Amino acid sequence: MESIQAIKQRFGIIGNSPALNRAIEKAIQVSPTDISVLVTGESGVGKESIPKIIHQLSHRKHNKYIAVNCGAIPEGTIDSELFGHEKGAFTGASQTREGYFEVADGGTIFLDEVGELPLTTQVRLLRVLENGEFLKVGSSKVQKTNVRIVAATNVNMFEAIEKEKFREDLYYRLSTVDIHLPPLRDRQEDIHLLFRKFASDFALKYKMPTIKLTDAAIQTLLKHRWGGNVRQLRNIAEQLSVLEQNRTISAEILKSYLPATGSNLPAVIKTSKSESDFSSEREILYKVLFDMKSDLNDLKKLTLELMKNGNTKDVEKNNESLIQKIYGDDEDDAEYEEDTIENNEVLSIPEHSANHTTPETLDKYHFAEEIEEEETLSLQDKELELIKKSLERHSGKRKLAAAELGISERTLYRKIKQYDL
Repeated sequence: MESIQAIKQRFGIIGNSPALNRAIEKAIQVSPTDISVLVTGESGVGKESIPKIIHQLSHRKHNKYIAVNCGAIPEGTIDSELFGHEKGAFTGASQTREGYFEVADGGTIFLDEVGELPLTTQVRLLRVLENGEFLKVGSSKVQKTNVRIVAATNVNMFEAIEKEKFREDLYYRLSTVDIHLPPLRDRQEDIHLLFRKFASDFALKYKMPTIKLTDAAIQTLLKHRWGGNVRQLRNIAEQLSVLEQNRTISAEILKSYLPATGSNLPAVIKTSKSESDFSSEREILYKVLFDMKSDLNDLKKLTLELMKNGNTKDVEKNNESLIQKIYGDDEDDAEYEEDTIENNEVLSIPEHSANHTTPETLDKYHFAEEIEEEETLSLQDKELELIKKSLERHSGKRKLAAAELGISERTLYRKIKQYDL
């Protein structure tokens, strides 16, 4: 069995990170077997090197090695590419074609970006993994193949399974051995080493002196987040080698080639979206309008009570919860009685004698009535839709739904009765 250092030299792998060494060690250990391997890691970390190591160290090394980018093949033709097709199987199939699994019989197939496979293709692939059998497109004849599959993906497979974009049984078939390659930002000791290797290669390629970094530039290099990983670092080294006349690169020059949002500094990032967040500004606007409508209706009720009774203390005592809702903290009741305003209808202001109101006061209330009459049906429909969504999200729990909508439980209760939910 070859050593890790020998493998690095043979396949041109640069770095001394413990995580990288562990990944290479696992590849060396599984290569003599026919175990399916899943290589995971971010885009640009060099996942394509692991399948080559596994194939070259296996007993299949004298047979075919085929790398397939599953994300680059259109969904309508990927079955034909992988498994072949019969003549006349579909429009344009003028002759029988062998697929990759037939061509690579006895060898290794590397399925890059396997997380992008359509679900129908995943079923076919599962059958190949289980018993080595497959069907050409348009054929009923079962064919056998002896192929080792090494897959790679930068997709979070558990999230894909949860969203039903990837079959769970296929994931466990592919990931008999899982080899994870670390991102470049977790390989601090390798960043400058890789840069020097790339700078040397490009100097030889373009027949020019090798670029060198100042100490400040090296620190800038190490602090960068490297979202594109090794691929991005290689591109930066190539740009500097070709474009810069001065072969000593300062921190200021290096920064001009790096994206503005690339610092590898710790940050708190909100990864989950709150259930109470609304998906658009329009829904937020509707919610504000509903709150205004609710407050206006409550104020009308309170004003009407004042007009009828004329006793401020009695009205305050009898409508304590309503006053708290409008002017202070709202305390929700555990049980509800039948509301005095049936179906949440806005009470119209009856005409009273001059003993209680003045013409100016009546005009103000009639103006409020006109606002209620001008409200559009679409606004009510949107309110109904938001209430339904909120109740569904919280499994009918009115307290949680009311908190999300920004109204009291009592108000939500009246709206449920109003819309007959």
